[in-house]
Amino acid sequence: MLIKKRATYALPSSEITPESLYLSRRQFIQGATAVAAGSLLAACSPNPNTPQGRAPVGDTQSMPGATSATTDELGDPLNSYEDIITYNNYYEFSTDKDGPAKLAQNFVTSPWQVTIGGLVNNPGVYDVDDLRTKFDQEERIYRLRCVEAWSMVIPWMGFPLAKLLEEVQPTANAQYVRFETLYDPDNMPGQKSRWFSWPYVEGLRLDEAMNELTLLATGLYGKDLLPQNGAPIRLVMPWKYGFKSIKSIVKIDLVEQRPSSLWMDAAPNEYGFFANVNPEVAHPRWSQTNERRIGELSRRPTLKFNGYEEQVAYLYEGMNLRANF
Repeated sequence: MLIKKRATYALPSSEITPESLYLSRRQFIQGATAVAAGSLLAACSPNPNTPQGRAPVGDTQSMPGATSATTDELGDPLNSYEDIITYNNYYEFSTDKDGPAKLAQNFVTSPWQVTIGGLVNNPGVYDVDDLRTKFDQEERIYRLRCVEAWSMVIPWMGFPLAKLLEEVQPTANAQYVRFETLYDPDNMPGQKSRWFSWPYVEGLRLDEAMNELTLLATGLYGKDLLPQNGAPIRLVMPWKYGFKSIKSIVKIDLVEQRPSSLWMDAAPNEYGFFANVNPEVAHPRWSQTNERRIGELSRRPTLKFNGYEEQVAYLYEGMNLRANF
């Protein structure tokens, strides 16, 4: 089921001009609109049983991501589909931005399974096609901020990671979530590079993984993900630099100790575990105070937590964000 979720400050439907790519799909999602509205009303009341420090799953009141609009909740226009599928950072294929779209054309992404284990009560192996039907597919318009100081606005499709974690039931000792990308150097030629320790690994604290903004994306612009965008399933966390959003995931483990990521191993003084978008903390080799939005000529100021401070700042209360970069 496709559910459209919108923020309380999103554009009213009367002011929305759908993307041409959405036109044929709108008839299909009409039936889902009423269901989405019902979910929104039910989620507006605060849950007194929500543990401190954890955002309630399904709390759409404060969640950005208006759907089928031409802008995000800040009024910034979406990047075009062409922008998003041709300008990619995906080192498993190439270090050139236009390389993944060419080199991943024949990369097979179906069938595809994700193994979930570690410190959980219900480990399992999930087919991605089954995940698409098991959990309501939502549309979320998120800003993507790359650590290289460029950005996009992307209409993702997917489901909250929290729903999958609730399914497998982390044990009391689980503190972190470790993600791993497919290792297949014959079909992912970038993995033959000796500069990195493959496969690509990333990690989150468990409360970050449970935040409502954290999405397992399976599509964008109403279509299934293409290989160059991390098909068939990838992580999306809009308040962190893009390299945290690991692509083509095959393994998720709940662990007790903080995992070390590919980039932490490659350049620990440049890439930290948290990687929160923060204009106050420069990369050792360049400023993070501003960014180039793909498709624009001028630069724009970078927002703390990429503009999602209201939704995620509570996760880092009391932390030295300069030390924990």
